Amino acid sequence: MKLSNGKNVVETIREKCRVCFTCVRECPAKAIRIRDGQAEIMGARCIGCGNCVKVCSQKAKRVLSSLDNVRTILQSKDKKIAMVAPSFPAEFHDVDHKRMVGALKKLGFDHVHEVGFGADLVSLAYKKLLVSNPDKSYIATTCPSIVAYVEKYYPELVPHLAPIVSPMIATARVLRKLYGKKAKLVFIGPCVAKKGEKEKKGYDGEIDEVMTFVELRDFFDSLGIDRYNCGEADFDEPSASKGALYAVSRGLLQSADIKEDLVEGNVVVADGRVNFVDAIKEFEKESLSTSLLETLCCEGCVMGAGINNFIPMYKRRNKVSVYVNEKIKKLDKEKWSKDIKKYSNIDLSCEFEPNDQRIVPPSDDKIDEILERMGKHSKEDELNCGACGYESCREHASAIFHGTAESEMCLPYTIEKLKETVTSLERSFSEIKSVKEALDHRDKLASMGQLAAGIAHEINNPLGIILMYAHILREQCQTSEGMKDDIQMIVEQADRCKKIVSELLDFARQNRVVKTPVDISELVQRCIEMLNIPKDIEINIINKLEDDPMVELDRDQFSQVLINLINNAVDAIEETKKETCNKLKITFTGDKNMFSIIIEDTGAGISPKYIERIFDPFFTTKQFGKGTGLGLPVSYGIIKMHSGDIKVESNGDPSKGPTWTKVIVNIPRYDTREKIV
Repeated sequence: MKLSNGKNVVETIREKCRVCFTCVRECPAKAIRIRDGQAEIMGARCIGCGNCVKVCSQKAKRVLSSLDNVRTILQSKDKKIAMVAPSFPAEFHDVDHKRMVGALKKLGFDHVHEVGFGADLVSLAYKKLLVSNPDKSYIATTCPSIVAYVEKYYPELVPHLAPIVSPMIATARVLRKLYGKKAKLVFIGPCVAKKGEKEKKGYDGEIDEVMTFVELRDFFDSLGIDRYNCGEADFDEPSASKGALYAVSRGLLQSADIKEDLVEGNVVVADGRVNFVDAIKEFEKESLSTSLLETLCCEGCVMGAGINNFIPMYKRRNKVSVYVNEKIKKLDKEKWSKDIKKYSNIDLSCEFEPNDQRIVPPSDDKIDEILERMGKHSKEDELNCGACGYESCREHASAIFHGTAESEMCLPYTIEKLKETVTSLERSFSEIKSVKEALDHRDKLASMGQLAAGIAHEINNPLGIILMYAHILREQCQTSEGMKDDIQMIVEQADRCKKIVSELLDFARQNRVVKTPVDISELVQRCIEMLNIPKDIEINIINKLEDDPMVELDRDQFSQVLINLINNAVDAIEETKKETCNKLKITFTGDKNMFSIIIEDTGAGISPKYIERIFDPFFTTKQFGKGTGLGLPVSYGIIKMHSGDIKVESNGDPSKGPTWTKVIVNIPRYDTREKIV
């Protein structure tokens, strides 16, 4: 509901909004749009019911304050009149009405009147209207939110709006007659929509300002006014009678002495966000054959958005009933009748105008297109869960089309998107982790390589001298059996040291990869022929690249990888040779982008605690003297220089089944980029 100053009656506090869509769901006019993750109230569509204020747990909805204007009014020299709505006992339930009136006068008001008297006049007008027009059907206009809803969303029903002003306007017209046009009238009540009603066409100058009970209580507190100790005063006349019941549902009927005959169905009462909408829908379809449809946007005015939620609904209703009961007992009926007669000539008529805010729904094709983008490909996918704030997925899609909603409001859609994001993040994290591990390993290998190179170069020269003299001594001591065996031992161990030094230099050497097309099946076969594999080991080669065996590799370096891996597999089988199943299986497979070599053996397997260390330099699971721990690190480096990867799977626990080890090498098939890892 937009005021003449361009401001909305209700606005969103952006920093408090958590975008829970509760306000969207509770808005009967769907006057709230979600834009850039924030709830915004569309003033032109808003009916001022204040449901969004009541349901927002984050207090992100704020009613436009009138306190500054009220302060200005109270400082004026004109007569200041407070008009108190019938629901005041539900707000000020802890204090006698006379003390509440006394507090208002201490606040600066010259007179305090009950709007209940205006309600008495309105009740008589309704009774007269129904008696005079028995064949017509009317919608009660005591609730400004209902009037705004009909004008904006059912403009064809505007002729059915009862042409009678609300109790607030009726009371204002009485007080204008009593105090003149210069008097300043301030309505105080539970209804947010009253702030908009006072600016309605035809009501110009009737009400100077509207203040809610919430604002009034804050006003008292800001000035330090103690409602318990500020004297007593009664409401100024004219006094109200049963019109004070307007605060509760069916109050109009009882006040006007209109019988709600369930058999005849002449009157239908509906209150609350859902009920009033359904009732108006049925009224529009002529499903309701009734003289009067009394509708309230809230569950009675005692549940308005401008009242504090101190006590529950039925206790509020009870407080109003108790007050009215005591008031009627003390009412001077003769004086009241004279006042009714005195003001019976006041014009209580009004006119209403259509203000069509309906939005033309998009075509089914457009809705289907939007639903398709949200992953709703069939009717079964339309869950209609209401989490978005709309009753159905199609209604939500229509709002998206008109720019008042976003796809992310759909909980199933958002969950699915979240799953995709989590999966993507997990994939990215895995890739980052893999790259980090590769970089860490590369740094480790580089450091070890520098150390190995330095050691190898320092050892190489004296080792060469030892080998030379050992061979000379062996030739000179051919006749001495004892010396011959000892010198042979020196030669063998010196040769082993030479081999280790050679591997250290291979490990330290940072070669560039020079790729050429290589027949991988031919290369594997040649490497097997170069090795002295025992005949009792069964070799099984599976070639799944027969159609296109060519791969771009550095032939010499990759030969070294294959020899190291096949040799490790043979050693594993030899160390734990079994009576059966001594097998070496080599499989090469792949597609147009990647090829893989899988080397499997039936050896003893590798313990899980060693798997992560097998690529560390100088770590070996072989028996002492049979491995240097450099074969796999060297192979790892060559594979990484080919932009590939290597992983090892193994079962080293006989209790879990036959032991085995599988080494999987993946290399880009035609990647000609040169990388050094």
